[in-house]
Amino acid sequence: MKAQPDYSIYLVTDDGCLQGRALIDCVREALEGGVTLVQYRAKTASSAEMYAEALQLKALCDSFNVPLIINDRLDIAMAVGAAGVHLGQNDLPCAAARKILGEDYIIGVSAHNPAEAKAALQSGADYLGCGAVFGTATKADVQKLGTDGLAAICKAKGLPVVGIGGVTADNYREVRAAGADGAAIVSGILAQPDIRATVEAIAKVSQEFAK
Repeated sequence: MKAQPDYSIYLVTDDGCLQGRALIDCVREALEGGVTLVQYRAKTASSAEMYAEALQLKALCDSFNVPLIINDRLDIAMAVGAAGVHLGQNDLPCAAARKILGEDYIIGVSAHNPAEAKAALQSGADYLGCGAVFGTATKADVQKLGTDGLAAICKAKGLPVVGIGGVTADNYREVRAAGADGAAIVSGILAQPDIRATVEAIAKVSQEFAK
């Protein structure tokens, strides 16, 4: 059985947060600060652009011994040798993705309520991305889950749970206190002027929840 990664500080990329900086440089700073998992998400990039950028990120993540997850795109994940994929509710179903990828790949599934979380568990997901915990600027159509909703999913989970949506260094502790194994963070890391220092601050809080 494949080993589960450390979900505690899960960086999700978004070019809209970079403020003119290069993605590879921002991810490097985040890894230096202590990010434990990276998801490459590029909604507007072409397949060729995604492949080229994912290759760069894979090499960078490998140098820090941190797994790389690809958002949505099984083909890109397989082409670059990523650790796995993350699927939304409107993406290829988890069970179908598992048939294609096999058992060695990590498959995460977004869940916005306990019913979706249960379905993801039954379909063979490895972890849940649950939100939006605090609301989110990156996905306007996602309803707010809240920490109470997150806690309800965590109690009945059966899988590692990652809280996502509006998570920052200031409210990261609330996500972990709700029972989540970690938090997926976008602008809370990438839009900050000092990315490394921001992640280091989050890592200090994360240590309080280390088992």
